[in-house]
Amino acid sequence: MRLEVTRKSDLAVRALIELGAERDRSTLPLKGSDLGDRVSTTGGFLAQVMTPLVRAGWVRSDPGPSGGYSLVADLAEVSVLAVIEEIEGPTDNGQCVLVDRPCNESGQCALHPAWMRARNEMLVELTRLSVADAQAMSADITRA
Repeated sequence: MRLEVTRKSDLAVRALIELGAERDRSTLPLKGSDLGDRVSTTGGFLAQVMTPLVRAGWVRSDPGPSGGYSLVADLAEVSVLAVIEEIEGPTDNGQCVLVDRPCNESGQCALHPAWMRARNEMLVELTRLSVADAQAMSADITRA
């Protein structure tokens, strides 16, 4: 029952947004070092973030001196929740939010009903929110 959003998930969404913007500017792949600079991370950490995005089929990685990363997905079709789960793993692991044991192993915790309602609403919103929507929101914030 966890929903963990780490720096990796944030970087993954930001990297997809940058690759979307780059696709609008150029047909060439974006070098890993340039993408790392744009999302303010190191090459090593960026590789950890990009590997799941490549595995999901949203990004192509071309090796070599003329290689780099290219967006192959339509960002309007990729939900923020899908990105989070690709990076962090499934959001519903069956663990209680209060104690380190599976839910219902020995009854429900006091927060179970409220947490389930809040979690479900959050998952609906994150499923509705595409990376393209997040890109538009980011552009609005930058302009403000």
